[in-house]
Amino acid sequence: MFGQQHFAGMNTSQRTGMVHAGVNPAELANLGSKYEIQVFSVSANATNNKIGFSDLFGNDSFEDLVFRGTEAVDLRFDGEIYGPGFAYKMDNWTFALTSKAYAKLDLVDVDVRIGDAVSTATLNAIINGSTTINNNYNQRLNGTTWGEIGLSAARNFYDDGTHKFSGGLTFKLLFPGSYANLGADRFSGTINNNLGNVTLTDASANLNIAYSGNLGEEFTQFSDYTGSLFGSLGGVAADLGVNYRLSDVEQPNKYRINAGLSVRNIGSMKYKSANNSSTNYVLSIQGAESLNLNQFQNVESLEETENILLQSGYLDRATNTKTDFKVKLPTVFSAYADVKIVPKFYASVYWQQKLNPDDANDQITYQNVIAITPRFALDNFEVWSSWSNNEISGISGGIGVRAYGFYLGSGSIITNLTSDNKQADAFIGYSFGLD
Repeated sequence: MFGQQHFAGMNTSQRTGMVHAGVNPAELANLGSKYEIQVFSVSANATNNKIGFSDLFGNDSFEDLVFRGTEAVDLRFDGEIYGPGFAYKMDNWTFALTSKAYAKLDLVDVDVRIGDAVSTATLNAIINGSTTINNNYNQRLNGTTWGEIGLSAARNFYDDGTHKFSGGLTFKLLFPGSYANLGADRFSGTINNNLGNVTLTDASANLNIAYSGNLGEEFTQFSDYTGSLFGSLGGVAADLGVNYRLSDVEQPNKYRINAGLSVRNIGSMKYKSANNSSTNYVLSIQGAESLNLNQFQNVESLEETENILLQSGYLDRATNTKTDFKVKLPTVFSAYADVKIVPKFYASVYWQQKLNPDDANDQITYQNVIAITPRFALDNFEVWSSWSNNEISGISGGIGVRAYGFYLGSGSIITNLTSDNKQADAFIGYSFGLD
């Protein structure tokens, strides 16, 4: 999963493949064979600002770990799967057909006092008494699955044997699977704990409750995501990129510099079904009124959460319920350069910047990241160590290896084994070329 950089180190490997095209479609112009066949690739990541790797081996529950302290929770589970893909190179053009699927579960800026009160009804911050909350941002719980079919084209625009410039475009058909979003904007209120009886008083917030498909029924189980990766056609998107290569006169078919710029995920998708629901509400609890928070402890469905709140009488509809609603893809800008240091040793720098904030209820999240990757590279073998710094979990370091078209690795295994790192990820894949 994203750290949020899938395939850390492999995406700037010496052997160009579909993973490279996922970062920058212009890289397809650098394929080393006439045909490229993507068999599979899987990347998975969990990153957060609360739970260290060593915490996983303790006796504390997940809720106790994630809602401890005072800092708001940012937690992301993210998966990306490349299905079968094919590319064909002829003269100055390269064309490709790819398939991908995504699954995400995010907690964005969730107040630990609210999360603890709702999930455990113990209120770690206070054993008995009250705590007042006044937030001026949007807290979100969000789950999303969708699939993509990509049609790519790349072209060499200039190549004098030393300098090479290429451009590329990927047009993507989007197949939204399932969706769930609970947003609480500008939440204020007082949480009271009386010997485990937890209530909310003097409260107000702007709520968005939206759900579609499997994630409307439940969003905590692995099968909730894998069971609905592809839905019906519901949107389009595009990736754009340019690439520059400076050839290595000392080593034929090698480069001294390979650099690129890209903008990805320009687009949105629409979830359409009679069973869908997206509603904006105003929560208002005034005077002697109170909402019993204990009743939310075992809730795993947003629809059930919505029904409990409606039955309480403290929700007013701010907009009519929609059965069709749009969700924006996480548009991101990327820049990278892989540079030859000495023969067989290279180093790459990769920078990723999201172009939209994560707090909008209709926005799929992403992370900003910068990574440095030194590598030892032979024609059919590479080993590298990728070191990244992302906005949620901080610094992570890992290792990866490629033998011919097979590759595997992790962008965090080194720091997981040597320090209390807050990220865990791994990837594996295989592709091959034919002339």
